[in-house]
Amino acid sequence: MFENLINLFESILTKAGASEHIASLGSEAIAFISLLALSVVVYYVVWFIISRTLIVFIHRTKTDFDDILVQNKVIARATYFVPAHIILRHVAHTLPGHPEIAALIQQLTEIYITFVWIIFINSIISSLYAYYNTKEISKKRPAKGLEQVLKIVVYFLGGLLIIAQLFNRDISNLFLGLGTLSAVLMLIFKDPILGFVGGIQLSLNNMVTVGDWISMPKHNADGDVLEISLTSVKVQNWDKTITTIPTYTLVSDSFTNWRGMVQSGGRRIKRSLSIDMDSVRFCTPEMLERYGKFQLVSQYISDREKEITEYNQLHGIDTSTLVNGRRQTNLGIFRAYVTAYLRSHSRIHQDMTIMARHLQPTDKGIPIELYFFSNRQAWTEYEDLQSDIFDHLLAVIPMFDLQVFQVPSGASLEKAIRSAWIQKS
Repeated sequence: MFENLINLFESILTKAGASEHIASLGSEAIAFISLLALSVVVYYVVWFIISRTLIVFIHRTKTDFDDILVQNKVIARATYFVPAHIILRHVAHTLPGHPEIAALIQQLTEIYITFVWIIFINSIISSLYAYYNTKEISKKRPAKGLEQVLKIVVYFLGGLLIIAQLFNRDISNLFLGLGTLSAVLMLIFKDPILGFVGGIQLSLNNMVTVGDWISMPKHNADGDVLEISLTSVKVQNWDKTITTIPTYTLVSDSFTNWRGMVQSGGRRIKRSLSIDMDSVRFCTPEMLERYGKFQLVSQYISDREKEITEYNQLHGIDTSTLVNGRRQTNLGIFRAYVTAYLRSHSRIHQDMTIMARHLQPTDKGIPIELYFFSNRQAWTEYEDLQSDIFDHLLAVIPMFDLQVFQVPSGASLEKAIRSAWIQKS
C-alpha cells in the first residue's frame, strides 16, 4: 500500500516539474506522514470502541477490581501500543530510499514501546495495591513499601533496557557492568533498602499499621499513622502537624504503640494526690460516726469496725491506749472512699484494675496514687473525666480531716506570719 502511495506521489511531483531526487524525497515524506496520521486515527478508533463497549461493560459489573483497572488507566495505557506497532511494522515501507532513517525511527519506536511497558506494568501494580487496600487485612499488613519497591524494580529494569536499545548493547552485559558498581548502588539505594527491610519487619511482626496511635518522643511524633511507605512513615500529631519518620527507625529505635489500649476499650489514668502526713490520725468514735454518714463508705466502716473489735477482743488487747491493737485511720477510710467512688462511676471501666494505693512518702507528703481506666478514649472526654474525679476528691479530702500537701506560697506564708503576730500580741 505504501509503495503504491510513494509511486503515486512521486509521479505527481515529477509531472509538477520536481527533480527526481526531490520527487523521491517528497513522496517518502508524504508516505511517512500518512503513516503517522494513520496510526493516530487507528489509536482514536480503537479507544473509541473500547470506551463505548469494554469500559461501559466494566462499569456495569459488580466486581471492584475491573473498575480499579480503569481508574489506574491500565486499559487506556494498553492502547498506547497500537500506534507504536503500526509505525514499527510499516516505517521501513514508507522510507525505502532512506533505510538508516527508518532504522533510527524503529529504534526510537522500540524505546517508546519499552516506556509504555514501564507505565503499563506500574499501572497494574498500582491497581493491585488499590485492590489490596479494599481488604480488611491491608489495615494490619500495609503494602505501600512493597508497591514502591516493585515500581522501582520496574523503572530500573526498564531504564537498563532503554539504555541497551539506545547504544545497541546486550542488556546482560549491562548487568555484568553493574555488578562492579554494586557498592556504589548499595550506597545510593541505602535508604530504600533499609526502608524495604524495615517495612517487611513492621508488616510481618504487626508492629504498626495505618491508623495506629504511636508515640516517639525522639522524633517529636505523637499521633495517628497516616501512611507507611518505602522510606518513611507519616504521623499526624494531635496538633495537626505531620511528622515524617524513617521506616527503618521504627525497627531500630523504640516507640509506643497505643493500639492495645484502643482495642481494650479502656484508657489508663494514673495520678496521685499528696497528703500532708501531719493530718493522718487514728479515728475517734466521733470521727467514725461522722464518716459513717458518707454513703459510699458507711458499710465499709461498719464491717471494718466489727472486724477490728472482734480481733482486739480475741487477742485480749487493751484498747484504752490508742497505740495498742488495730484501729481505723482517716487516711485508710479515705482510700476506701476513693475506691468505692471509682467503682460507682459510670465512665470508669469496671472490668479493669481500680486501685488507690500509698506510694513512698517524700518531703512533699505521702502520695495516694489512683490507678484506674477510663471507658472513654477520646482525648477531650478522657481529660474531662480526670478533671471531674480529682476536682471531687480535692473537695472531699478536708471532710476526712486530711490536708493536701502544698508547698507554701507567698500568700500562705504572709497569712501564717500575720496569725503568729496576732497571737503574740
